[in-house]
Formats: sequence, C-alpha cells, structure tokens
Amino acid sequence: MKKNMEQSINKPAAYSKRWSALFLLCTAQFIVIMDTSIIGVALPAIKADLGYSQSGLQWIFNAYVIAFGGFLLLGGRLSDLFGARKVFMWGFVILSAASLLAGVAWSEAALNAGRALQGLGSALIAPAALTLVLSKFTDPKELNKALGFWGASAAAGGSAGVFLGGAITEWLSWHWVFLINIPIGLAVLLYSRSLLFKGSTQKGKVDVTGAILATAALVFAVYGIVSAEGAGWKSLQTIGLLALSLVLFTIFFVIQKQKKEPLVPLSIFKVPNLSSGNLVMALLAAAWIPLWFFLNLYLQQMLNYSAFNSGLALLPMTIAIMFLMVGVTGKLVAKLGFKTNLIAGLVVLAASLLLFSTIPADGTFLVNVLPASLLGALGMSLAYIPGTIASMSGAKPEETGLASGLVNTSYQVGSALGLAIIVAISAAKTNAVKTTGAPDMAALNAGFQTAFFSAAVICVIAAIIAAFSVKKLKN
Repeated sequence: MKKNMEQSINKPAAYSKRWSALFLLCTAQFIVIMDTSIIGVALPAIKADLGYSQSGLQWIFNAYVIAFGGFLLLGGRLSDLFGARKVFMWGFVILSAASLLAGVAWSEAALNAGRALQGLGSALIAPAALTLVLSKFTDPKELNKALGFWGASAAAGGSAGVFLGGAITEWLSWHWVFLINIPIGLAVLLYSRSLLFKGSTQKGKVDVTGAILATAALVFAVYGIVSAEGAGWKSLQTIGLLALSLVLFTIFFVIQKQKKEPLVPLSIFKVPNLSSGNLVMALLAAAWIPLWFFLNLYLQQMLNYSAFNSGLALLPMTIAIMFLMVGVTGKLVAKLGFKTNLIAGLVVLAASLLLFSTIPADGTFLVNVLPASLLGALGMSLAYIPGTIASMSGAKPEETGLASGLVNTSYQVGSALGLAIIVAISAAKTNAVKTTGAPDMAALNAGFQTAFFSAAVICVIAAIIAAFSVKKLKN
C-alpha cells in the first residue's frame, strides 16, 4: 500500500518532467547504438597495441552485438518483473564498469570481455528505456513526437559513432572510445531517480536457462557465418556450428513452451503485428547496418578519406535522419498510419542501396555518395519508427517490457547476422573477381557493389512482408 502511494505521488512529478526524461532516455539510446559503431575506425590502432589478428578484430564488434542481442529478451523480462527504472540504472552500472575494463584493456581477452559486458549492460538499458518512453507519453501526438526523438537518437548513434570514433582516435587514443561512456553513464545515473518514476512491477521468476540458450544459439550462428569465408560454407565447422545453433534455438522454444514463467511466453506472438513487425525490423537492420559499414569502407579504401574525414562525410546523413525523424516522421505516421510509412521507407532505402550498388571505384562524394546517402536517410527515417510501432502496437501494458525487448532483439540480431552474411558475400565476390586477373581495387569495389545490392534485396523482401503481413491498427 505504501509502495502504491509512493508511486502515485512520484509519478505526476516525473510526468511533468517527461521531456527532460526523454532527453535522458534518448541519450541512453544514443550510447547503446553508438557503441556498436564507434570502434570501427579505432580497429587499426587497437590491432597494433593489443596484437589482434585481422580475423580476430571482428570480435570487438561481435562480442558486443552478440551479448546485446542475446540478453535483450532477459532485459525486457527483468524490466517487467522489477521495474523499468531499476533495470535501466543497473544497466548503466554494468555498462560503465565494462567501459572501464575495455578502456584499460591490456590484452585481446580483456577487451573482448569488456565488450561482452558492455553488451550485457546495453541489453538491460534498451528495453527498459523504451518502456519508460512509452509510459511517459500517453497522448498519441506527443508519443509520435517522442518516438521521433527516440528513433533519431538511435539512428544518429549508429552514424555519429563513426565520426566520434575517428575524432577520438585521432586526437586522443583508442582507449577513450570506451572510456567516454563512463562520465556519460555517471550523469545518467545521477539524474535517473529524479526524472524517472519507478513504474509497475510483477511477481515472477527469471528464466536464466532461456537467456543462456538464446545467447549461445546466437553466438554459434554468428560465429559460423563470420568464419565461413575462411573455413568454407560446406565445411564441417560451418555446418556443425549452424546446426548446433538451430538445435539450441529449438531447445529454447521447447523449454519456453513448457515453463510456467518462461523468458518469452509464446502467447505473445499472437499479438497482432508482433511477429511480422519484428521480422521487418530484423531485415531493416540487416540492410541498414551494412549500408553505413560498407559506405565507411568505401570512403576510406576507395576515396582515401581519413577516419575523421570519413566521419564528416557521414554527417549529412546523420543530420538528415535526426531532422526527418523528429520533424516529419511523427506527423506522417499520424496522418497516413505506420504501415504506409513503413513500406514507403523500405522502398526508398532499397532505392538508395541500388544507387550505391553502381558506385564506381573512382567516384566522388558530391555525385556518388551524398545523394544516395540522403536518400537512405529518408528511407530509414520513414521506416524505423513505424516498424517499432508495428512491433509493439498490439502489446498489453504489462507486456511492453517483453515487447520492447523483442523488437530490440530483432534489430540487433538482424544487424549481427545481416552484416556477417553480407560481409561474407562481399568477400566472396572480391575473391572471385581477383581470380579473373582484375586489379585489387577493382575487385574490392566489386565486393562493395555486391554488398549494397544484397542489402537492397533484403530491403525489398522486408517491404513485401510489410505489405502483406503487417495489419493497420489504431495507433
């Protein structure tokens, strides 16, 4: 009774500060997504200092994304059980401590462990933060605007991470790519109690077994795909790893069906649009993440941009996304509905990727990069928020933590698997062109073109699924 009275007293005060709270939550989302991309341009410096192999470098990215994607379902469940604010704050405690470990890492193993723990912290933060956003904005117009800021912070985090990583690495050192999280994390923790109300909690147990099975299955799947280029797609290693991943996922779903308090109650997949919305979000990530990944490589390896100048070249896309998501997407969703905007965004993003798939080895920024990148920004801006709304539109209030965990999981798993698959396809194309006697740069560019085309195909598939499977609901 005392607890309920405390919530009823604190909630109006926190609600009156909802826009300040939104800024705090968007900062959290920005950091979580930024940590997937900020390390990209620092990899050569890390390799020189810690002695990573060329193939081992990818695990600085994968350790974070796998832990992030693997534990997001657990993060969403914990948010429902113990309250979003508490889980949000514990996530930042873990993220800040992990960033310290990664920043002072003395070996490859220490850095990989720090990155995995960063992913665990982010897996607690992301679903709790989205639940808090949804709980603070009950007016549809305000909610659309708030989700616009939320989406802008996520998209900006991915793109701005490249720019910030270049600036930090060039002016300070690679260590600060990780250490920068610590003062920001402490500031978020400082203001969380005054800006965020506790929220509701539920009685129940934590399905640790389910979380371990889901994470292990994801680890084996990503590792199998990432290592397939070297080991061979038909090798015993690749087939065995992918088969083991499938077995673990099967066991996971069997256990979820039998448990009284599962990590993921399978009944939630009966929620309208949840399954199709999550699939579309996974495909969106599988197209978007390779776009900025290969565009950054093209700028540095084909146009000979420095890490810092490459980040600058991506700024117009970042700024466009922020402007469009905040000022345009919410209004269009209110007017046309999320389904129409989702399909339009996927089609526009596919068009951007098709433009990039024809990019020449001797291209220029103004002609070959800027127009297509701005078109991609428009597509992502139109698709991301409607995709999130579609995935969660039918969920009950007590399911928002789990639903937000699912949509975040879908996006992160889609980004990890999509990037791994497209990197493998791109490398195979580059090697195939080299065997014909073509110059190395021509072969490399052919690989980039194939990567962009593959991402465009993924986008088209997502648009078709959205058109036929996503239903129009009142939002």
